[in-house]
Amino acid sequence: MHRGLHGRGALFDTDPPGLASRLVGLRPYQLRATPYEHAEELPFVVFAGGRGLGKSAVLRELRDAYRGHTPVALIDGEERQFAGPPAERPAEAWSPVGQALTTVAEQLAEPVTGAGRIGFPRLAAGLLAVAAGGWSDRDVPRIRQEAERILLLNETGSWISGFAGRWVSKIVSKVVASLSGTGPVIAPIIEATLEAFAEGIGPAPRRLRKAAAWYRDYPNAGGSPKLALILLSRHFRAGGDSRRHAERYLVRALLADLDDAYAGVVQRSHRRGRPVVLIDNVQEPAGLGLMEPVLRDRADGIADQVVFFAALRGYAHPALRNAGCRTLPEAARESGWEPGTSPSSRALLVSLPPLTPDDTLHIVDTASDGVALAAGGPVVPSHLPHATHRLTGGSPLGITLLAESAKQNLPQGAASLGELLTADVAVHEDHDGRPAYQELLDRLVPGGRLDELTVLAAAHDRDSACALAEAQLPDDFGASGVLDLEERLAEEGWATADGQFVGDPFLRALLLLRLHHGDPDHERWRAVHRTLIDHYDDEHPSDAARYRLHHELALGKADFAVAHLRDTFPRTDTRGWLSSLVFIASAPYYHAHDPDGRDFDGHDDRASVALGHTDAAQQPPDSVDAVLHLRVRRLLHAVWQLTDPLVLPDSKVTERLRFELEQLSNLRPAGNALLWRASRDWPSDALAGRPFRIPGDDDENASGNGGR
Repeated sequence: MHRGLHGRGALFDTDPPGLASRLVGLRPYQLRATPYEHAEELPFVVFAGGRGLGKSAVLRELRDAYRGHTPVALIDGEERQFAGPPAERPAEAWSPVGQALTTVAEQLAEPVTGAGRIGFPRLAAGLLAVAAGGWSDRDVPRIRQEAERILLLNETGSWISGFAGRWVSKIVSKVVASLSGTGPVIAPIIEATLEAFAEGIGPAPRRLRKAAAWYRDYPNAGGSPKLALILLSRHFRAGGDSRRHAERYLVRALLADLDDAYAGVVQRSHRRGRPVVLIDNVQEPAGLGLMEPVLRDRADGIADQVVFFAALRGYAHPALRNAGCRTLPEAARESGWEPGTSPSSRALLVSLPPLTPDDTLHIVDTASDGVALAAGGPVVPSHLPHATHRLTGGSPLGITLLAESAKQNLPQGAASLGELLTADVAVHEDHDGRPAYQELLDRLVPGGRLDELTVLAAAHDRDSACALAEAQLPDDFGASGVLDLEERLAEEGWATADGQFVGDPFLRALLLLRLHHGDPDHERWRAVHRTLIDHYDDEHPSDAARYRLHHELALGKADFAVAHLRDTFPRTDTRGWLSSLVFIASAPYYHAHDPDGRDFDGHDDRASVALGHTDAAQQPPDSVDAVLHLRVRRLLHAVWQLTDPLVLPDSKVTERLRFELEQLSNLRPAGNALLWRASRDWPSDALAGRPFRIPGDDDENASGNGGR
């Protein structure tokens, strides 16, 4: 079996069968059957996670895995076609849900192996009634176009082009004849349409007559198909709850048509597995308008056998408050899902985990093979996969795009992750390349406010973000803008972290990179960090010093941090001192600048300082221990370089880090064990692409990640 995704075996595995096989009843990319896990009622599966976790890629892979084997449809709730009606169509006769139903049915209708097209007569009759609500003028070309698209949903054979075309013309003629002057005339239009159904000869009119009769049970229709369709159209035009009521029946019509296609022994013998509907960005109106009616009907005992897979941005939604929750690995062999009494309990929320270091290794290796095998090609750095995983945190989008940048830019001399991010990468052959970090941010932070979030990425909490907003952003942004962005980050599933306004380390690194490259003289970069230095003044709590020093270091001023760490070393709790060291050294670094903001040669001098190559030029203050001063200076620069997510670890610097920590352990008998433990853990953490662990912390990822 071909599969283009890594780390998603729990969904796509065939032996033993993964979640998709067990729900669809077919192995991906195969016609081989698999026993159903849920033979009666199915869970509505919703993949949850933030941007970049590969939810859309999973849905596309599911479509490719089952297309041609069983009916399958994929829509994206964010597509432009669901944003608003066409210019010529009245808004009251259009909705994202109606458009989604039409699009889904058109895809599901396509023939599959061993079976022909599926017709959707119930849905076609309902959509025709809805569209008729907008036919209040004599725009015959538009009416013909809308009617034809809807009526073709009912076709199942090759006779469409001939008979169907003439029959549609007959319906349109009756519809046009029923129009009178101005204003909606829904009843005459529906009556004319039903008459055309009755007069038609062939399978399509018969199916539509039967489908129209299906609406007899519509509330208050009194068993009359005509009245039912009039009420359906009226409710749709009314908007609000009335429209949602009508849309629920349209969704039910789609599922009833699918059930018909699988009804009976003959039909089942030609169709294997279950039909599949895939909804990306289900939190949007088009997605919610499909999901909620399905959940409600299933809770009311109106069964269907359609497999729904959807993607939700974030990890929660009010419509899914009682959904079962699993991680994808937990659902690998059995979902463990059991429905409750509420509609939302009919859903199964499956969170997608980040990719593992091994997955990252395979992706980077695969993309870099062409580089390594090319005649005279550069050697791919051995630490590139581990460093890529540390930077991205396992983001499939980040890993894939960085691997592509490595493929394109390692031969051009790129030697670090920072250079791979700032180098141009062409993600489509027919488009010019642009910096990889811009490509990533466009996908991770679409929809505006990128400029504001770029500035606030340097903040550590709401207060410091508000200080930045007041000093660096337009007056109309203010505290309300900060709260809005804070809420948006949470809604979209971005992680939170103590000590950082933007909690996700990868997103924060990309935003800070954008801040640094936002203007040629880096004035905004310097202004942002100066604002935060002023914010963390002496009136703040005692730990404000490390925040202030963090931003001093981001401006290239290491002397203040060295003095602070040197002076506090003898009298500060060792674990707290190590934590401060790592946090201060988590300051972003790109390359040196002169006082006027002009670039030097771009050379990273942290390794030279860490290795002691600049010691001779240093003159520690007369009143301090010169040996301790230089040792702390070397240690700070070693940690600064080795924890930088944009550079590859330097083995010489890791050895020097080990040595400096060992020597410091001799100076602090009380903290000897913690310093010694750090001398062993930190070098291995650096080489493996892990955050530095603070010895003694119960949670290895608490303060030891330096805010990364």
